[in-house]
Amino acid sequence: MENSLLAISPLDGRYSDKVSYLSQYFAEASLIRYRVLIEIEWFIFIFNELDLAGVALDSKKIRTLREIYEDFDLDCAKRVKEIEKTTNHDVKAVEYFIKEKLKGTDLEKYCEFVHFACTSEDINNLAYSCSVRDFLEREFLVTVRDTVKEIYALASANKGVAMLSRTHGQTATPTTLGKEMINFVVRLEKEIEIMASFTALPAKINGAVGNYNAHIVAYPKVDWQDAGKKFTESLGLSFNPYTTQIEPHDGFAFVFDSAKRLNTILLDFDRDMWTYISLGYFGQSTVKGEIGSSTMPHKVNPIDFENSEGNLGVANALLSHMSEKLPISRMQRDLTDSTVLRNIGSAFSYSILAYKSTIKGISKCEVNKKVIQDDLKDRWEVLAEPIQVVMRKNLVKNSYEQLKELTRGKGGISKTTVQSFIKKLKIKAEDKKALLDLTPEKYIGLATKLVDNYELKSTEGLGGCGSGGCGSCGGGCH
Repeated sequence: MENSLLAISPLDGRYSDKVSYLSQYFAEASLIRYRVLIEIEWFIFIFNELDLAGVALDSKKIRTLREIYEDFDLDCAKRVKEIEKTTNHDVKAVEYFIKEKLKGTDLEKYCEFVHFACTSEDINNLAYSCSVRDFLEREFLVTVRDTVKEIYALASANKGVAMLSRTHGQTATPTTLGKEMINFVVRLEKEIEIMASFTALPAKINGAVGNYNAHIVAYPKVDWQDAGKKFTESLGLSFNPYTTQIEPHDGFAFVFDSAKRLNTILLDFDRDMWTYISLGYFGQSTVKGEIGSSTMPHKVNPIDFENSEGNLGVANALLSHMSEKLPISRMQRDLTDSTVLRNIGSAFSYSILAYKSTIKGISKCEVNKKVIQDDLKDRWEVLAEPIQVVMRKNLVKNSYEQLKELTRGKGGISKTTVQSFIKKLKIKAEDKKALLDLTPEKYIGLATKLVDNYELKSTEGLGGCGSGGCGSCGGGCH
């Protein structure tokens, strides 16, 4: 907006410089443009695929038609909204806008084939699906993958940095910093695969209540189910042949739940990073002129991870509501889905904000190896686990109980105490030597190897839409 200080939503105010570019998918003007695109492509399909008018459109006429949505700008969107003041119906306003554009052309006499046999939801579900599909492929998955790359780089660089684990907040078996980072990479990439496999969202174009009623009356010899399938697939979407007036949004629910899971994994990462920073495992590079506290000059706060966490919470609240609400519609349809769908952009914008904050936070982190090493080196109590396991191997009775008596609840167990215990054990010499050679820093199992063994999957975007694209993504679905 002209003055972001007057915005109600922080997406249009405080964060506008970070997410305003997403308006190309989710702004009102963009939704209108996607609707125009669908109407135009259906018009062309009726002529050149179904031959309903008995005449095919030549390349010049097709170019004239497609220029209506390719050249669609803010002035065009304003004209549609002006028409809507009279119609009080947003999709009907789009139909009238296109008919205006066709006046005075060779296509004017065929104007009644604009929005032919369509209910508004035929246009809306296709428009929303194309916009979400384009956003997922061109923005969301790309940003998530960028985040994964940053976490993977952190894992690779620190794969051998031995670190004290904390289970229940208490000292536990050592790990490495890299291994703890790679855990998040694996989780995120699994969910990315799930989402990327579902960008061809289900859609429909089957009339008022999903039965092709008017279609059959007008053209009884046309295979309308096949026509609907071909048209939706030409847009890079999948065809749902069984709907009411609305496509039931189960596909959207799937995508929103997947996004929510991705966000939850990242939220887990943010909180761990926050904790590691509070422990001093990471320092944070300072930015000249930046202030951490209005009263405590020394502070460098983990604000990027906190911002990410907060925005992920808002995003997931919206995603949860949408995935729970959208598949539910009274009888053949009610209008509650319409207002909810308009919040898709908000949910995804908060998600994008969060991912970018996390990336920024990682870029400012500096691993403090000395702090990590100092926190681990005198934690000899963590060797209670391998000692009792080796004792079990040697059939020593009450192995666990003996180590429990030696170490449980007793902080500051020394190297001398642990090694004196080992030396008294009646076990194989090689086992005793292995235990005596063991230190907290060396007790990391396969942590380093686990990082080395993981191969980062492709981080490149999918590019365009799976079936060649719709005009909106530049691939052309024709």
